[in-house]
Amino acid sequence: MQDATNHFDYIILGAGLSGLMLAYRMSQDAFFKDKSVLILDKSDKKVNDRTWCFWSQHTAEWDAVISKKWKTIRFKSAGFDAKIPLKKYTYNKIEGLDFYNQIFEQLRASKNFQFRTETYLSHREHSVSVEVQTKNNIYSAEKLFTSILPPERLEKQTQFPVLQQHFIGWEVETPSAVFEPDIATFMDFDIPQRGNTRFMYVLPTAKNKALVEYTLFSEKLLPKAEYEVAIQEYLEELGVPEYTIHAKEQGSIPMTAFPFEQFNSKNILHIGTAGGWTRGSTGYTFTYTIKRTEQLIAFLKAENDLSKFSIKDRYRWYDAIFLDVLYRKNQMGAQLFTRMFKKNNVDAIFRFLDGESSLKDDLSIILSMPKKEFIKSFFGLK
Repeated sequence: MQDATNHFDYIILGAGLSGLMLAYRMSQDAFFKDKSVLILDKSDKKVNDRTWCFWSQHTAEWDAVISKKWKTIRFKSAGFDAKIPLKKYTYNKIEGLDFYNQIFEQLRASKNFQFRTETYLSHREHSVSVEVQTKNNIYSAEKLFTSILPPERLEKQTQFPVLQQHFIGWEVETPSAVFEPDIATFMDFDIPQRGNTRFMYVLPTAKNKALVEYTLFSEKLLPKAEYEVAIQEYLEELGVPEYTIHAKEQGSIPMTAFPFEQFNSKNILHIGTAGGWTRGSTGYTFTYTIKRTEQLIAFLKAENDLSKFSIKDRYRWYDAIFLDVLYRKNQMGAQLFTRMFKKNNVDAIFRFLDGESSLKDDLSIILSMPKKEFIKSFFGLK
């Protein structure tokens, strides 16, 4: 990428999914060919630090970096165990490093992009520009896109419930064949719930290899040992007393209907989780980031005031009600998701979770939920 002065048309703060997806879409659009873009991140993005999974009917754009596809998912809870064929969809896994490498290869071919590994300190908005200070330099740009979410932003508000989707996952290899490599265990709630919403997520890549992840939707995180003991116990239940751990991943994603866009301004736009680009009720990010980025690219070609970029839709309202129920009755999570998968077609569920459902789909899913608690949340009752 080319050398340049410290002033740019755009600065993208954070080279995660949303920042790199935005840069990638810019590099594909002739409108931005003469725009200078700086991407800043404290990491050089040369390690496999995460995975993304998503369902889709159309994967051609990402096939080069999809490491595994599944045509069947499994949903399991007490009294309900279903292996569900995905007729129109595939469930797909992308390794973080593969994604980073593909995006940076594309950006290197576009001479108007620069990437610098620096630690962000602060930013300040002026009337027609934004100044960004890192540990090493001061940069300026016409517009700033930031994926940094200050923790106090959610901690100081009380109007919107905030849960965390938190997890630890192990990439394991076993001495014998114990996994079904053609079936992704989407949610296995048949484990001790302990007053929360807890499930296992299993993505097998071979009969003796899988990512096994212990996931919770709850307000508080657990001590690290508790996640790992749960994974150990789960593997023992599968008849796997011995295994090799090749890699570990850990994360926590806020689940909320909080209106993040209120912090946008004329020259600063929050993207990714910091901009509300994560689906509040599930924590799924990849497909939503594709959609929001496409909307943002179209917006930038027509508008200059970033505060006008809006992502309001009826799904945030749905999420607000669902999360209120889950916040008040965290132990009901297994029941809620069981009802959803037991009483609805999986295509309709995926359309609903992707924000592409019809009102008929929405009504079917809403009516499958426990009416008493959802009515309470609808009217703000406790």
